[in-house]
Amino acid sequence: MFSAQDRVSSASLIEGWEESVEVNMNPVGWFEIAVTNMERAISFYEKTLGIELNRQEIDGTQMAWFPVEEGSAYGATGSLIISDECKPGASATLIYFSVENIDEVLARVSGSAILTQKTSIGEFGLYAHIEDSEGNRIGLHSH
Repeated sequence: MFSAQDRVSSASLIEGWEESVEVNMNPVGWFEIAVTNMERAISFYEKTLGIELNRQEIDGTQMAWFPVEEGSAYGATGSLIISDECKPGASATLIYFSVENIDEVLARVSGSAILTQKTSIGEFGLYAHIEDSEGNRIGLHSH
């Protein structure tokens, strides 16, 4: 099992770089959220999170990538994906999106899509669970 304290040598990541520098790595490097209707899912995530997804097609696989700010933002990024190997559903892996204001995000979601109301986890902030347009359970987290 990896922890947030795992380290890798940057020299192994950059060919020809001779100096070894330790960097902290988050345990999650990428995620994919299974969808069946890409346009509907893009609309849901863009509206709910107030972001813009980047549509991609790789080897015939439709994807929509979440934004990433390399080197200046904490956390992992990922993609919506349509794939025969991935099926959406409420029992799939649970991903938590960090949001600035959980109340504002919940206000953009229909009441029936809120699965777990805003809940305090003490000094660790607040969380809620919502259902996306494809039936996936996703988490929201704020401080």
